[in-house]
Amino acid sequence: MTNTLNHLAWLENNGPLQDIFCVSFVRRLDPPEVLRRFGADAGEQLAFAELNSRVAEYVGQTQGGNGGGHVGVVSCGEWSVAIEPFGWRGNLPEVIAGLSKESEVVAVNRHDFAEAHFVHAVDGTVMTGFAPRMPSRRYGSEPDRLTPLMRESGLDPGQEERPSHPIAAAFAVAAGMTGVVFTPEFLERTLLVGDIRT
Repeated sequence: MTNTLNHLAWLENNGPLQDIFCVSFVRRLDPPEVLRRFGADAGEQLAFAELNSRVAEYVGQTQGGNGGGHVGVVSCGEWSVAIEPFGWRGNLPEVIAGLSKESEVVAVNRHDFAEAHFVHAVDGTVMTGFAPRMPSRRYGSEPDRLTPLMRESGLDPGQEERPSHPIAAAFAVAAGMTGVVFTPEFLERTLLVGDIRT
């Protein structure tokens, strides 16, 4: 697990995704279907820099209160990976319910000005959710389901103090569940980008 955490350490820094973002791993749905379930009509192929530029423009217009307004999706094996710079829609209950219908979703949200979240849902039901910075705060129909994997990743629900690398550890839990390690290389791939402005 240490090696996986090393590959995920970049998510703790103010790198290309900065301090607010959400990444959703959606099983057995292709990128166009993931966009549809996020509420986008259609998508276009863009580089991450172009996605980030659109997000920056939207955030500038809205002062950030509505998230990034765009999501980019790429496939990796049986999973689609949805990346929301300056976004959090992938962690909203109504979006999780839609994304996970007849599917499975693992979503990690970093938000340095609010609470970060991890959510695992299957067919519309949240199985386990927790706050990476305070892993004792768990919820869902099976809140203890991921406890062994959480501990292995450095998120011990029995500890009250804040973990040293909560976001990287949450992504390590996601990697343990999906087999997908979210490395910076994902941002070098062409993404199917959809407009999810509300």
